[in-house]
Formats: sequence, structure tokens, C-alpha cells
Amino acid sequence: MGQCFTKAQSDQADSDQHVEFVGGNVCPVTSKEDWDQKLSEAKRDGKIVIANFSAAWCGPCRMLAPFFCELSEKYPSLMFLLIDVDELTDFSTSWDIKATPTFFFLKNGQQIDKLVGANKPELQKKITAILDSAANSGQ
Repeated sequence: MGQCFTKAQSDQADSDQHVEFVGGNVCPVTSKEDWDQKLSEAKRDGKIVIANFSAAWCGPCRMLAPFFCELSEKYPSLMFLLIDVDELTDFSTSWDIKATPTFFFLKNGQQIDKLVGANKPELQKKITAILDSAANSGQ
């Protein structure tokens, strides 16, 4: 449901790519160093990370972006990151991204869950389950 599998070239200028993707408490990741810094920050603050691997040209990614921003405002105890697969190609490849959007849920830098596709109800469900699990484990 709602996935992009192939890469296409965007007619947009690079500076326009994040306009509809970043908002709320969503932090764009623009380098491997940036990623490492955000994960260290999340670990220090005890936050679970939701990493959204997407692309500016991907229709389902664009459709889900406002919802992802809403979630970031609704759940400030989580860290929401956005990784553009075209900007960070090698990094995205290291995460074995086959389709966009792909969401990784990380705790202490380790993957605890994953969601492929622009499925709003499933994304909400996974976030709720992760928060319930964290609350029940006393974190």
C-alpha cells in the first residue's frame, strides 16, 4: 500500500525538496554525522527514534508527510527524523531501503520495528504500541 519502488528525477530545485516534508518536530538528516548526532541525542534523552526514509518525488511520501509532522507534534517524547534517500544514497542503501516511505523505529540505536509503505493507521498503531510498551517497562 502506497509505496514507491523506483527512483525518478525531480524537476524541483534542491532547495524546494523539504518544503512539504519538514514541519512540526521533524528533523531532516542531511549527513551520516547528523544521523549519529541525533541518535546520540535520542539515547541520552531516552527517546525512541522514528526514521522516515522517503523521497521528494514519491507521491505516497508526499501524502504522508503532513501526517508525519502531526505525529511529531502529538508525541514530543519521540524523535522524528527524515532521511531523503536521494540525498543520502549510500546511507539509505546501508539500511537496505527497497521502497519509500520506509519507517524504522529505533531504541538506543537498535531497530525495534519497521514499516514499509504510506499506511497512516499502521504507523499510528506502531507508535501507540511502542509508547505503551515503554510506559509498561517503566521508561
